[in-house]
Amino acid sequence: MKKITLLLLLFVTTHFSFAQQVVVQDFETLPSFTFAGFEGLASASIETDPAVGGTRMNNLRLVSQSTGNPWQGAEIIQQNTRLKLTTDKTVSIDVYATQEFTMLAKVEVGGTGPNSAASQSYTTPNAWQTLTFTFTQGLDNTGTAEGSYQKLVFFPNWKSTNDGFNSPGNFTVYVDNVTSEAAPILPEPSPATAAPTPPNRPVADVKSIFSDAYAPIADFNYQGVDNTPLNDNTYNTSWCGATTTLVQVEGNSTNKITGLGCEGISFLSGRFNAAGFTNFHMDIWTATATQDKSFNFKFSNWSGGAGETNAFEYSATNANILPSVNPGTWISIDLPFSSFAPILGSDNSDFVQFVITSDLGTVYYDNIYLHKNTLATSSFVAANIKMYPNPATTNFTIEAPQTVESVSVYNLLGQEVLSLSPNSKVATVDVTNLQVGVYVVKISTNGNVSSTRFIKK
Repeated sequence: MKKITLLLLLFVTTHFSFAQQVVVQDFETLPSFTFAGFEGLASASIETDPAVGGTRMNNLRLVSQSTGNPWQGAEIIQQNTRLKLTTDKTVSIDVYATQEFTMLAKVEVGGTGPNSAASQSYTTPNAWQTLTFTFTQGLDNTGTAEGSYQKLVFFPNWKSTNDGFNSPGNFTVYVDNVTSEAAPILPEPSPATAAPTPPNRPVADVKSIFSDAYAPIADFNYQGVDNTPLNDNTYNTSWCGATTTLVQVEGNSTNKITGLGCEGISFLSGRFNAAGFTNFHMDIWTATATQDKSFNFKFSNWSGGAGETNAFEYSATNANILPSVNPGTWISIDLPFSSFAPILGSDNSDFVQFVITSDLGTVYYDNIYLHKNTLATSSFVAANIKMYPNPATTNFTIEAPQTVESVSVYNLLGQEVLSLSPNSKVATVDVTNLQVGVYVVKISTNGNVSSTRFIKK
């Protein structure tokens, strides 16, 4: 009896030690995936079962056309579940088509392993057929799959000889029930706190590219497109492959770059003379280990023309300012502009672009600006008004030699967020309900208005 029990235990343990394949995408729930056609595919769409009397519900339809590129196709990007291709490197896909063909399937970026491609031939026109792709073939100059993958790409014009693409044809393909081992897509790390708030500097002493604390040098967009004005003033130029998006961190506007690489910022309408600006500042955050990594940035100088004539570049590494161990917090970069290396000359009269290159992957940044290393004098000081503490968490106190008639607090968009009329020489201002950030405080005493900046922690 003990032997039987032991054998049964061994069987159960062995049986459940193997991961099982599941349907990772059935195309029924659109938020679980995104899709797109490319390179001249006539269309990619979500449709119902094309088979006569078919009971399947949604599937992905690709319409190949002869006028498109041979490598036309469609991709899906998983939002909840990755394809796990480690021990079991097979993916099964149900396919329906109007003619026989060979499909190339490729797992790509968004995972932890190398790109990998495999092929299978569909042989049953106008009927569903399950194709099983084994991602050890390394077709189309790829490698063997090893890891988990978020993107799956379908190419319907692949040669059955596995040596390239056929001339494109006019036919329709449906795919359904992508099946493999699965790995969940976990929320990616992000900053828990906003970047440090810059000090109050005179407006004339700052050239700001991105910061809530200072006005930007141009009206920037996030949709840089070649040969259009959209590419002239953007945080997301088309000529670099990374993608920049605007996010909020504790209510503070922050730019997030994914896919570094390279990202370019263009400010053609805000081009400026950098003479006299002595320091550069930038705050960055990344979840990537910083050991043996680099974070490089440069200013492109155009000398009044239509393109770069020279540049100033700095490479942040473990040998200078990049920490060897990622602190898990914001990394503040503030260095003399003289630390930048001039490239093809030292003219700094016409800065038009700022370029970031790095192998850190995803990077959040804030407070990119040049400054003259000077601080502004508060008009509170001139009026002999005291305000403390600053920064503050719950409240601050104002003391004035004359009666404080009114107190107004504004955010950096110029919106009044708080006001009171103390009619006293001492006033306590409750800021508990304000979001963390920088504000402007204006007070009126004897008909005169004084202002200064306040930081809510």
